[in-house]
Amino acid sequence: MAKISFTARLARNSSHHPWRAVLIWVGILLIAGAIQAVAPLDTTTDFKLLNNPESQQGWDLLEEHGIRQERPATETVIIQSGSTTVDDPAFQTVIQNTTNALRADSEIVANATNFIELNAQTPGSGDGLISSDRKTTIIPVTLKGSLQEATSNGDEFLDLVHGQRASAPDYLITTVGDASLAQEINKIVEEDLAQGETIGASLAFLILIGVFGALVAAFVPLVLAIIAIGVAFGLTALVSQQWELSFFVTNMITMIGLAVGIDYSLFVVDRYREERRRGAAKTDAVQIAGNTASRAVLFSGLTVVFALLGMFIVPNSIYRSLSIGAIIVVLVAVSATLTLIPAVITLLGDKLDWPRRRKYDAETAAQQAAYDKETIHGGFWGTITRTVTNRPVVSLVIAVGFLLLCAAPYLNFEPGLSNASNLPDDIEAKQAYNILVTEFSAGQIAPVEMVVHGPLDDPSVQQGITELNQAIADAKTDAGTALFGATTQTPSPDNQVMLISFPMNVPTDEPAGFDAINTLRDDIVPPIEANMANTEVLVTGNTANGVDFLEMRDKFTPIVFIFVLGLSFILLTIVFRSIVVSTTSIVMNLLSVGAAYGLLVWVFQEGHLTGLFGFTQVESIEAWIPLFLFSVLFGLSMDYQVFLLSRIKEHYDQTHHNAEAVAVGLQRTGRIITGAALIMVSVFFGFALGRLTFLQQFGFGLGVAVLLDATIVRTILVPSVMSILGDRNWYLPKWLNWLPNLHVEGAVPAPAPTAAPELTPGD
Repeated sequence: MAKISFTARLARNSSHHPWRAVLIWVGILLIAGAIQAVAPLDTTTDFKLLNNPESQQGWDLLEEHGIRQERPATETVIIQSGSTTVDDPAFQTVIQNTTNALRADSEIVANATNFIELNAQTPGSGDGLISSDRKTTIIPVTLKGSLQEATSNGDEFLDLVHGQRASAPDYLITTVGDASLAQEINKIVEEDLAQGETIGASLAFLILIGVFGALVAAFVPLVLAIIAIGVAFGLTALVSQQWELSFFVTNMITMIGLAVGIDYSLFVVDRYREERRRGAAKTDAVQIAGNTASRAVLFSGLTVVFALLGMFIVPNSIYRSLSIGAIIVVLVAVSATLTLIPAVITLLGDKLDWPRRRKYDAETAAQQAAYDKETIHGGFWGTITRTVTNRPVVSLVIAVGFLLLCAAPYLNFEPGLSNASNLPDDIEAKQAYNILVTEFSAGQIAPVEMVVHGPLDDPSVQQGITELNQAIADAKTDAGTALFGATTQTPSPDNQVMLISFPMNVPTDEPAGFDAINTLRDDIVPPIEANMANTEVLVTGNTANGVDFLEMRDKFTPIVFIFVLGLSFILLTIVFRSIVVSTTSIVMNLLSVGAAYGLLVWVFQEGHLTGLFGFTQVESIEAWIPLFLFSVLFGLSMDYQVFLLSRIKEHYDQTHHNAEAVAVGLQRTGRIITGAALIMVSVFFGFALGRLTFLQQFGFGLGVAVLLDATIVRTILVPSVMSILGDRNWYLPKWLNWLPNLHVEGAVPAPAPTAAPELTPGD
């Protein structure tokens, strides 16, 4: 072999010193484990907007002026009787005892109040804490410490509430809020993560056995994925000591690690076995695989990283956490594939085929050559290619039409944010939330916080605060009922900030709640603020933070799309030295992403097939999912595109027969790409079978997109488009000839000349 690439040199060095390479990776894995023992992965259920929106400015003012140290965690304790009302002395005793018990634990609870105490101070001020039938009341609770500290005490707080329930068996005492939700969500996430790993890894192993027809070969990709995940967790734990990461990062690392770790090693192991069947010696087969499949892994890994970097652009802790976790595990998986896999292949050799015992001799090589030549025209993949390329325009129209049909439901997309209503029905916080919605309003959970920043002793500011309170009281819903509840006022010690807090009488995480925030910001506040001297009025709180998130998402979505598409176009153009291949690849991947978007809406929002899959129908799709899916899916789709195109380009450079190159590329990658896609689908659907709606949505979205990509796109769209374009596929303007010639397909011995097959009249 005349040309030795960087990846081939890595493969050769690893194969010459296999035990050294294995021991290095074992050492890295042990170090990663030690890191997690000394500095465990530090995650949070909270999410932060990092572009300093109005809601964050308001929170900062409350901290700066001493009203609170940090945005607090809140709980709403519910006490309900099936027979008596809150006017019953026995009921009031339970209410007061529960309030006192909550306050008594000063390490967890900062403040708690009830309608009895409020009405004693100001008659009628506590009536908003009583249901219309007077059989249910709520106790607003503020927890001690920061949001993260408070939510970490979720178990203890739930024990406190459960203790009061035991002392008053005739009453229902339950709670919903930041700590209880975090505790129950964390528990479900851990269970879903374990289930997803088990299902995904088990199905992946069965598929690997089917693809390789060998047990030992099937184990190798699975082991690499486990190593990649373990090392990635250690590195992410280090990152989490400096930057606060979302707890979703654990799901991301595991899911992407299983998917790409298995896929990358699968391609290299398969290429090694293919070269052995063609008569290459073991060391030569390792080096050829390093010079071809490993190079494809390197460049496909780069496309995934570029796509994931798009999420990092978004100033939001969830997106950046997911981006960091995924990028780390992809880079580890690529590194292990380039160095550890060649070493393992060298140590195992032909034992990869166990329990079979294959002969790799001249007769086998001759049979393989005959098979390769025959299956260009026949066989399963040859038949598909011939069918598609003989009628490329018809195939193209059918494929594009089907993908657009799948994408059509996305026109009805409704974005939303998670709340307790999306939890499983058997969860206590969900049951408490349902009571709150029925008897009061979900707006009680997350009150609006209006921050008035200015000289409070100024008459114009005092008048403005009075007008704000009156405008809040006068605001109505479309049905004519009060939009907001009663207000409470808290001045800062320096008399420079007034906190006006009030609940909403509409759900906080639905369009009605978002509209209420916009009504405050756009209609109520501006005219009053204009008459207040040197004063700004900011609307903050959890719902306002949700509104700011949606605005941030809308602003950064086109930026992410341009960034990811632009980098991918540049990389593909350099790798394949063709602007046509780059452009068509991007368009085809956008079609598969669009189809995934549409099916996500069709299933979860419109409710089709939810019973079959065990999914939960919802009124809205998680607002953060589309941008997340775009970044991940675009990267993973490019994975398969790079592997397929690299084989097509490899043969085209040797023969300059476009139709034959397409046929050979599809025939030699069809089985392995289909197997790899099924593995990814298994991994993603393993997580989609979880109980949390957001896990179901992104697991399903990833799984269905990969399935469409490996079937409709790779087997129909790619060959039909490349057949129509012919040699124009490889067009590169002369003024771009200065671009480096990377040759992702590497250099392999040229095959014996064959006549160009009559596959397409357009070639």
